[in-house]
Amino acid sequence: MPATNPAARPATSGYVPVNGLSMYYEIHGRGAPLALVHGAMGTIDSCFAHLLPALAATRQVVAIELQGHGHTADIDRPLSYPQLAADTAALLDALGIGTADLVGYSLGGAVALQLAMQHPGLVRRLVFAGGTSYRRDGLYPEALEEPESGADNLNGSVWHQAYLRVAPDPGAWPVLVAKNNDLDRTFAGWPDEALQQLAAPALLIIGDSDIVRPEHTMQMFRLLGGGVIGDLAELPASQLAVLPGTSHVGLLDRVDWLRSMILEFLGSPEPRPR
Repeated sequence: MPATNPAARPATSGYVPVNGLSMYYEIHGRGAPLALVHGAMGTIDSCFAHLLPALAATRQVVAIELQGHGHTADIDRPLSYPQLAADTAALLDALGIGTADLVGYSLGGAVALQLAMQHPGLVRRLVFAGGTSYRRDGLYPEALEEPESGADNLNGSVWHQAYLRVAPDPGAWPVLVAKNNDLDRTFAGWPDEALQQLAAPALLIIGDSDIVRPEHTMQMFRLLGGGVIGDLAELPASQLAVLPGTSHVGLLDRVDWLRSMILEFLGSPEPRPR
């Protein structure tokens, strides 16, 4: 009888009361824990339908849905990175998961970065994929422009359709879009010193046609100890990947590249402290 693929087993799923939320999660596979966090307006399925099983073949993947996203109903508070990170930390604690690796796409990558800053003991390594930036001005000017039509601009999109399939209140879609727009507009970023003090090694991944300027992500990499001649100095603990021919949304389709890069990074030897 062939070996059973852990990713093929039905996921454990449920809700945990967290900071006033009823926060949704799924657990797939077995192995060392890996928390997976979706992007803005996304769900587990719309962002990770193909990447999740690829990672769950060798890891225990804990996929979550943030405030107002997917199965997790919204509550009366704005979205903020400190609060989203606190929610994620509380959920992992409630599930009995100690130190874990974090993999986040876009908004989820920023939440993973914030969590590593707030609770350094909870994050072993983190992957920030797509729109990878630490300041608002790192994005292209076009990406900073809020669509005049708000939620109407996204109606019928894959993100909207995925939301309608699972949201406890499908009519809350315009509120979710508005809250994400408010977060994008009001969050200036993290100071350079916060990046320099980050304890967890980070893998930064962008597409070469992403929403963030490549030179900004390179600056972020330098703040994390990158930008050295590897043959003359010790390789940095953090890593940078630029995927060719890849847009922000298109990055999610690069499953083979992402799987190989993420698992290689998470499985590499522990670096010396910076």
